[in-house]
Amino acid sequence: MWPNPRIPYQMSSDRPRLEPLRGKPLMVNPVVAIEYWPFDRPMPRGILPAPHGRASEPPDVANYSWVEYGMRCGLPRLFDVLEQRGIKASAWMNAQCADVYPSAAQRAANQGWDFVGHSWFQRSLKEVEDDETEVRRSLTRLQQLTGKRVRGWFGAGGGETVNTPEVLKRCGVEFTHDWLLDDLPCWMSTAEGPLLCLPYTWEINDVPMWAVQGQSSAELLVRLEATLAVLERELDHNPRVLSIGLHPHIAGVPHRVYYVEKALDLLMNRSDTIFVTSGEIADWFVSADKTGLADLEAALKEQPGSG
Repeated sequence: MWPNPRIPYQMSSDRPRLEPLRGKPLMVNPVVAIEYWPFDRPMPRGILPAPHGRASEPPDVANYSWVEYGMRCGLPRLFDVLEQRGIKASAWMNAQCADVYPSAAQRAANQGWDFVGHSWFQRSLKEVEDDETEVRRSLTRLQQLTGKRVRGWFGAGGGETVNTPEVLKRCGVEFTHDWLLDDLPCWMSTAEGPLLCLPYTWEINDVPMWAVQGQSSAELLVRLEATLAVLERELDHNPRVLSIGLHPHIAGVPHRVYYVEKALDLLMNRSDTIFVTSGEIADWFVSADKTGLADLEAALKEQPGSG
């Protein structure tokens, strides 16, 4: 039996009470993934399968153009939608975008978005020869762009090697979004010391919802309304983090960004809700949490099958 090797099991109902950020127990993190898919490589994902049952090979113009449209047209729409509402997003950016799409990267910086490392280009850490080199150069390039140290990480495609948490700690990363297993942050054990694990979602996320499952454009609003109906019953016990995952080539097309606007407006009209970035969630949790870190190693040792 293999228990979770890094994060002790705990039911959400058993977690200690945390004081909400500024009295707002529902924390919404709008995440915009800004990615570079090289023209001369196989596309990480596609909207159009190759004909005749053959695998798509470079140059895959149809699927490259799908993503390039997002960077040219979808991303400006998302910039405008968020800026008009005074919302700062978390920018999960492939570091090479700073050179390939410099005006887009600079606008995200100018709007005060919170940059999170997201690999060099859209390639999983499992595919690179040296994941530490990949992480370090990604963080360095983003720091050159923003003038600020990058504190967080989400691997391309959520991919990790068995040693990625240790690599992140050695590189000075404070938190990761790779482990999507709770509605609140929690501490992760690494050989280099504890690493903060922040929530994210595959449920209110345009890739699974629209690119994989092929749901209608209105599905975003359907899922959000249902999620809020359940989460608001839980807010008396503890705050909740609600992430919204957006990619310019998926959520930024006109028939979907329409529903992104409606979703944001629905959230803005709630008195219990605050919009936050990844870094703000991390700062809040470190300040509010009084017991989790101290008990981490003991809890891991007590898990069934850990001996």
